[in-house]
Amino acid sequence: MRYARDINKQVSRDMAMNILNNAEYGVLSTVDKAGQPYGVPLNYIVLDDAIYLHCALEGHKLDNISDNNRVSFTVIGYSEIVPASFTAKYESVVVFGRATLANEPEKVNMLQKLVQRYSPEFQEKGMKVIDAFKDKCTVIRIDIEHISGMRKK
Repeated sequence: MRYARDINKQVSRDMAMNILNNAEYGVLSTVDKAGQPYGVPLNYIVLDDAIYLHCALEGHKLDNISDNNRVSFTVIGYSEIVPASFTAKYESVVVFGRATLANEPEKVNMLQKLVQRYSPEFQEKGMKVIDAFKDKCTVIRIDIEHISGMRKK
């Protein structure tokens, strides 16, 4: 499998993980039974070499994962168009892995970490929201099997 055309733009695994850890959102890509691709932008967190996402209790991405748990997850950490040179500066990461549903302790931990990352000044309120809604959402865990990062400055 080929991941990057330009070896000079590839980054190390550590740098790719750094980009993944610091990007604001990513795009989860799945495939349905008919082979139709589906990509959806989502907020996420990274814990212990896995990506965690939350969603509703049912829906298109969960149906796709149920049929085929092989997924990709893409983030763009930085992007800047450079009009005068007809190019762009960027850093991006593509993760390949397998998606599963998180168990209850993982789910609560992920939701707490999500509040810490995206709403750090609202921790107390966030914990109340988690208590009220934890049974009304699903948490997806993507175990990272391969990560590929690119950077052009």
